[in-house]
Amino acid sequence: MEMRKGGRLIDRPEFKTKPQPITFLAKDEVSKAIEVMAEKNYGSVVIVDNKDRVVGIVTERDIVKKLVKNNMSPKKTKLEDIMTPNPRVANENDDVLDWLRIMSNDRFRRLPVVDADGKIKVIFTQGDFVSYTWPDLIYQASQLAKASFMKGFSFNTLLIMMLVYGIALIAAMKAIL
Repeated sequence: MEMRKGGRLIDRPEFKTKPQPITFLAKDEVSKAIEVMAEKNYGSVVIVDNKDRVVGIVTERDIVKKLVKNNMSPKKTKLEDIMTPNPRVANENDDVLDWLRIMSNDRFRRLPVVDADGKIKVIFTQGDFVSYTWPDLIYQASQLAKASFMKGFSFNTLLIMMLVYGIALIAAMKAIL
């Protein structure tokens, strides 16, 4: 049985409609990133090298757990000091359902997506995937259920089971009345 896949990341509507990710260099001050994140209501910024290739990510959680918790100064601290280095990065041609599974299993919420040259294009979140993959997930679950249920059952066995169920239902109804 062949499963349907979720399609490529580049083919998702969000790929074209999401705003361009905010990028900074590792040596930039945390205060600059916080200012832009607050202004644009973003939950993260991407740290890139001088060729726009992803080298890290800074999320609201990084700011709280690494900067605030340790009483570090946002104006004196560099993004490289609090970033999550070498985050998981997807290629724009990768499959949506593969990444939804990986994000769920590895428990991360933001996925930088890059082109063939490794340049950042967009950031997908788990929410982006879920809203467009429910039909795919339901289809896969129904196919698995059919395959599991029907395995080992002939058509005749299924008819006999339905007949027995029907007789039991009629007997139960008579007993109640």
